[in-house]
Amino acid sequence: MIRLEHVTKTFGRGNRPAVENLDLHFEAGSTVAMIGPSGCGKTTTMRMINCLETPTSGRVLVNGNDVANTDPRHLRRTIGYVIQQVGLFPHMTIARNIATVPRLLGWDKARTDRRIDELLELVSLDPAVMRDRLPHELSGGQRQRVGFARALAADPAIMLMDEPFGAIDPITRLRLQDEFRQILKKVSKTVVIVTHDIDEAIKMGDRVAIMRDGQLLQYDSPEAILANPADEFVKNFLGPDRSIKRLSLINVASVMAAPRATAQGESISPGASLHVALARILGSNLQGMDVQAPDGTVIGYLDRDVILACHPQ
Repeated sequence: MIRLEHVTKTFGRGNRPAVENLDLHFEAGSTVAMIGPSGCGKTTTMRMINCLETPTSGRVLVNGNDVANTDPRHLRRTIGYVIQQVGLFPHMTIARNIATVPRLLGWDKARTDRRIDELLELVSLDPAVMRDRLPHELSGGQRQRVGFARALAADPAIMLMDEPFGAIDPITRLRLQDEFRQILKKVSKTVVIVTHDIDEAIKMGDRVAIMRDGQLLQYDSPEAILANPADEFVKNFLGPDRSIKRLSLINVASVMAAPRATAQGESISPGASLHVALARILGSNLQGMDVQAPDGTVIGYLDRDVILACHPQ
């Protein structure tokens, strides 16, 4: 879907490359999180995919086509782009913001209106309430949802997301991450996310690309990176709690036991991670928790000792 071949980008003569000899392949339908210290080249790499920056050398291929030989305006209309500050047009209603690319593509009003309603429902916003509001009338989380809906408007195969949750408070951020993960499963896009948050990268990415000084240090699944950091820098970047972070990749349903004879006390969702479960168990000084399905049925039991046995050493 997206391939970078020996890509180098230098700003100005004599400067150190912002991106140096980068080789990367983003598989169709996968979500890749790009992470690294400030100035490592991750945002520059993303901006070269949709021609907001031009490589000094090397090639960027989208669907086998060199983007250097593509009309940038046409390319950008086929790639969804979500940024940290959302970038909604303040004088336009939510409906008109979402309709930006469909209007450029010449869609008729009926088709555009259907798509607006469909997308607002997808991102859990009521079309009847939200269509005619202006951006300043929405919360930060709502504006981020609208920005995501706008990026999806023309049903692009590729989504680029540059620090999409960076300007949102921590509680809303975690909720939106969970919601967007579910949405991305439904819409099946190739997604590139730039983030500075390692927990977000592990949570959102099927694969994680760790960069430093314009170079790629490691590119693998979150599980593989947490288990086998490529070098000391990556190990330190992941943090001293990287073994605990690996618990976030295991869900409750995969290790729970049969339900207890009598359900009691706190419960947890089968889709929650063991990281979340352990935090709740330790926070409330519990031996374990009942596992409860969305309809309220108790379907299992999670014991603290089971989580600790899963804790990778």
